[in-house]
Amino acid sequence: MASIFSKIISGEIPCYKIAENEKFFAFLDVFPLVHGHVLVVPKTETDYVFDISDPDLAEMMVFAKQIAKATKAAVPCKRIGVAIIGLEVPHAHIHLVPMNTANDINFTQPKLKPTPEELSLIAEKIKKEL
Repeated sequence: MASIFSKIISGEIPCYKIAENEKFFAFLDVFPLVHGHVLVVPKTETDYVFDISDPDLAEMMVFAKQIAKATKAAVPCKRIGVAIIGLEVPHAHIHLVPMNTANDINFTQPKLKPTPEELSLIAEKIKKEL
């Protein structure tokens, strides 16, 4: 059965897409830790990030770096935090989280519930920086 991320990539489930190329896809987390929280996923469904081939994992990080730089330019923050947890969805993914304090990347805190309008606005701001 396809993961929720595979369904997002295929367009079965709508998302706030930031960017994509032939191998990777970036979109806003709709239940973010902070505004501007982006997920970067491989288009090939792989459960565990360290099962991705070395060349593809390197390419994924370079792709994520571009998204992180655009996000930092679009969302006021000190840094973009990076987390790979891999327990929530059985599809490898990188969290890119705008941070002003270490608590901004604390996955035990309650998630935000931004409106569709807020998500659209943030997505457009990030895309303009790419």
